[in-house]
Amino acid sequence: MTRTIEIIVTPSGQTSVQTNGFSGPSCRDASKFLEEALGQQVGEHHTSEFYQAAETETQNRQQA
Repeated sequence: MTRTIEIIVTPSGQTSVQTNGFSGPSCRDASKFLEEALGQQVGEHHTSEFYQAAETETQNRQQA
């Protein structure tokens, strides 16, 4: 899957950053520089990809 970072700017000037194709918290690392450049963060919403990767990591640790 292709990794993309989408920046949406509304007519009122609000911005949002959406990542696609990243697994787990790697999306935060990829978009951190944009979030810092855009200013104070108001909220955060995680996709199923974020939680799916976290569950896989937990399962791998439990099996080890």
